[in-house]
Amino acid sequence: MFGRATRLLAGALTLACLMLIGPSTPSGAHFAGTQPVEPVKDIVPNRVMTWNICNPCGDENNVGRAAEIAKYAPQVIGMQEACVRDVERIRDYLQHLHGLVYHVEYGSVLRNRSRCGGWPWSPGGFGQAILSAAPMTDRAHVEYPEGGSEDRGYMAVTTKVGGRNVRVFNTHLAQRQQPEFREKQVDVLAAAVARHDRAIVLGDFNAVPDAPELGKMWPLATDADTQCHPSPTGSGTCEPTTDWQLKFDYVFLRDIAPLEQSVRPSAYSDHHPVYADVDVK
Repeated sequence: MFGRATRLLAGALTLACLMLIGPSTPSGAHFAGTQPVEPVKDIVPNRVMTWNICNPCGDENNVGRAAEIAKYAPQVIGMQEACVRDVERIRDYLQHLHGLVYHVEYGSVLRNRSRCGGWPWSPGGFGQAILSAAPMTDRAHVEYPEGGSEDRGYMAVTTKVGGRNVRVFNTHLAQRQQPEFREKQVDVLAAAVARHDRAIVLGDFNAVPDAPELGKMWPLATDADTQCHPSPTGSGTCEPTTDWQLKFDYVFLRDIAPLEQSVRPSAYSDHHPVYADVDVK
């Protein structure tokens, strides 16, 4: 009881200090008035989330991104289009403003100053990241042999979901106008997923469920959205996950039962946060 109250007080003091020192986002947007400090909540142990946090996307508001994640408090979050510096800030805000403590692993595929800032001789890392409430082991980081117009890849870790060890993958496939590259990338990803009896695959696949290049994923895993699957009549039963009303973001489950999936539009990205509660038997 006292520990929780202490963490909340520390979060309030952190907010007060940041209000005094001024801007805290790369764009210079002021921290004050962006998001109130919320009551500390517990992480949901069987909840996973995927979110392309969008970069570049104008004003990168990491306070708002952290508040968005804190609404759902997932055990594991897979981020795409993630700059290391942004993820570090999001992680700090989750801890100090919301009382949610996460470990982090990175799967950067680019070091790009125009994307992520930094000095010319030390540009910021850009790619994927995984936050997990439990420690992560056996990190793997693979760049696809052909990324299309920009380097792409996947990362994987072993961590706890629902109290059980699970292999978690996080990926971002080639841009939506490049299906020929995505097909080769799915070949690489599917071969890695197939080596595990139990796995969760998170990511922005830049393809709708009926896209031919996703053909090797569906025999391996099911969508956490139980109404969503490839169909010859179209994918109208799949809830859109982007501002342009297409489903590009997936929580694929291999030998794990879906309980519920939710998609929630966000002001902080052109992709919506997608989270799923699962039953890891």
